[in-house]
This record gives sequence, C-alpha cells and structure tokens, in this order.
Amino acid sequence: MFESLSQRLSETVKRLSGRGRLTEENIRESLREVRIALLEADVALPVVKALIERVKVRAVGQEVLRSLSPGQALVKVVSDELTAVMGTANTELNLAAQPPAVVLMAGLQGAGKTTTVGKLARFLKERKKKKVMVVSCDVYRPAAIEQLRTLAEQVEVSFFPSEAGQDPVAIARAAVAAARREVIDVLIVDTAGRLHIDEAMMDEIKALHGALDPIETLFVVDSMTGQDAANTAKAFADALPLTGVVLTKTDGDARGGAALSVRYVTGRPIKFLGAGEKTDALEPFHPDRVAQRILGMGDVLSLVEEVERKVDQEKAHKLAEKVMKGKRFDLNDMRDQLEQMNNMGGLAGLMDKLPGMSNIPDSVKSKVNDGELKRMVAIIGSMTKKERRHPDLLNGSRKARVARGSGTQPADVNRLLKQFMQMEKMMSKLSKGGSKGLLRQMRGAMKGMGGMGGMPPMR
Repeated sequence: MFESLSQRLSETVKRLSGRGRLTEENIRESLREVRIALLEADVALPVVKALIERVKVRAVGQEVLRSLSPGQALVKVVSDELTAVMGTANTELNLAAQPPAVVLMAGLQGAGKTTTVGKLARFLKERKKKKVMVVSCDVYRPAAIEQLRTLAEQVEVSFFPSEAGQDPVAIARAAVAAARREVIDVLIVDTAGRLHIDEAMMDEIKALHGALDPIETLFVVDSMTGQDAANTAKAFADALPLTGVVLTKTDGDARGGAALSVRYVTGRPIKFLGAGEKTDALEPFHPDRVAQRILGMGDVLSLVEEVERKVDQEKAHKLAEKVMKGKRFDLNDMRDQLEQMNNMGGLAGLMDKLPGMSNIPDSVKSKVNDGELKRMVAIIGSMTKKERRHPDLLNGSRKARVARGSGTQPADVNRLLKQFMQMEKMMSKLSKGGSKGLLRQMRGAMKGMGGMGGMPPMR
C-alpha cells in the first residue's frame, strides 16, 4: 500500500532536501508534483485540494522559508498535514458499555465484512483479553453463516447459530440475550451486504441498528475501490451513525488513496487496516505512522510492536542462550528464524515498515518475495535430522536428494547453505565479541551479501 505515492513524494522531497534555501517558486513547483502524486494515488479531489492548500499556507510561511534545513522542514509540514487529513491519532474501539458491548459491521458485499469479523474477534480476544461472541445476520448470501462459524472456530470465540430465512432483527436480539447469559464482553454482528447501495439494504441495517443500539458501528470498505471507497463510506455515514471505518485489502492496493480520502469525506476515523486473509492480519490505524510510511520514513514503531507480539519469546531466549554459550548455530535454528519471519508477514511485510524502502529500485524489491522464505524452509525440511545438525555432511549426492525432495534445484540448496554460513558466522561472532562483534560482522555481511533469491547488493 502507498508504494506509488511514496515513490513520487520521496523523489520530490529528495530534490528539495539538497537546497540551501527554498523559494515560493520552487515550493509551488514541488506542490504541483505532490498534487499529481495524490491524484494518481486515487485520492478524492476535494481531499487533494484541501491538503495542498494547507501545506501551501504553512510552506510559504516563515516556518519553512527561514528554516536552517528548509527541505526537511517541508517534509515535516507534508507529514503533519497528511496525518491531520487521516485523523491525527489512532482512535480505539469504545467498549465502555454494559456487557455485551455490541459492534455492528456494515458494508457492501465483497468488501470483506465476514473475514473482518473473524479478525476483529481474534484482535479483541488476544490483545484486549475480551470474551467474544460472533453472529451472522446475513441470511441472503450462500454459505455466509457457515463461513463465520468456521472463522469463529479458528480464532476460538463463541458462535451464535443462525439460519437462512430467519429474520435478521430476531437473530440479533436472540444473540444479545445469549451473550448476556454467557457473560460475553463483546458481541460482533455481521450483516448482509449488497453489490451496491440500495434502499432495502439501508432499511434492514437501520432496523438492526435500532434494535441493537450498538456502541460501535463500523463500516468495512475495500480500499482497492479507490475514490469509490470514500463515496460509499459517505453514503453509509449519512444513513447510519457510524463510529469508524475498517479499510480492507490494503495489501493489494499500491495507491492508498482510500486511506487519505475516507476520514476527510466521512468525518469518521479509520480504526483498522486489514491486509490478507489470515486472521491476524488486522492492525490498528495510526495516521502518524502511515504518513511516515508514505514519505518513505518507515514505520519502526509498528515493526517493534509486531516483533514483540509475534516472535516466539521462548525460542528466541533459547537461541540467545545457545549462542552465548558458544554452541553451534545449525539449520534447525535457521529454519526457526525463517518461520518467525514468515509469521511477521514475510519479507515484503517487514520491508514495508523499514525506513528508506521507497529509495530501493523496483527491480530489487521485486526479487524480495515470501516464496523464497517458503522455499528455504522446504529445503531444510527435506534434510535428515543429522544433516540439519551437521550441514558439512551435505555432499553433491545429498544436495541432489534434498533438491528433489523440496522441488528445487541443487543451486537453490547451495544458495541456502551459503546464507546459512553467513548467519552462522554472525552467531559465532556474537558469542565471541558480544553485540559489538555482531554489529561489525553484520556490516561486513551487508556489503558482500547478494541477498535472497540472487538479489543484487543494496548500495
């Protein structure tokens, strides 16, 4: 998400950063490029106009022109205004209600409502320690109820059964009664969507809202619909007292215009971003962090939070102890590290949050793919236990056998072993010289390392 916008804005900012001082003329030219970048990213026109005007007022004022580093000052102004357009700060769910706190989900068919219900249930259960129940009032879409039942089982939350042909309001009321009996903290209600906004759909969801009086009414919208996402969100906001928006499929949209438009057009905060099908792929929306990502500054805070949450702390501690005691790092350890990385969204997910990624050429980025991680894990999985503990045993015939077993080529096995040797050296350096020794070794490795999948060195 935001790739094209990030690249364009980073190029503009880079040109300005080298200037000793800025003039109104070169600021005007830069803002024209920013405007084009925003429009190409499918940001709604009223949002583009308002954003550019706000940046212009601040940029041509004393704040930037008299700054010692005007290029950096302008970057800060653009970052501040992008953040302001998207809502300044993260807005958490308000669950301060007599249990069960009811969360009503609204949106068009195909936006990812049901999947988002499952993700939100997992988020509330794991991160907020809530007892959650889900219920489907979608009595029209084939298999909608069964899909939610399956998701509830996956994330281990309560599921209230319903059937096609039942009255949606009756289902909702029965679910609330059941949630009270079972002392549920949060009841999430999935609703029917349509392929487009129609009167019958709006009447039904208004009736559900009236019957439930939910503490949160979230509008789920597909970010890949671009400007239409903002227009649809506004139509729902006019019909329902929405409390927030969930943007879905953000992993499939390189433009990101919806994120910049929805908050401004609806006046409702974006509360979550959904990416991918996995039930853990839901993140709170932080406007300031997203603005930094758009400007190529990365999102280190979110990365740190993700590491703390998803890395197996016990395995990490055992590996640290093993290395510090001078024991040999083996291929079992390497496989654990690769699997941990995959759990955190893979290489692409990590790169998206690292500063300066917009400056890396597309030809390099395209070679960083999560298929390489899975291939490496498969290669290690095709080895015997003895080979994983003692990689030196892997001669030509063993490598050929491992390649056949993992569906790869002997050259892939050789590349993995080369990368293993580099990791082993780093771990050995850490056991001998502590963290300073490891840092020196990592710098050397980064200079000479070709990267995964034959990636050229990053300079």
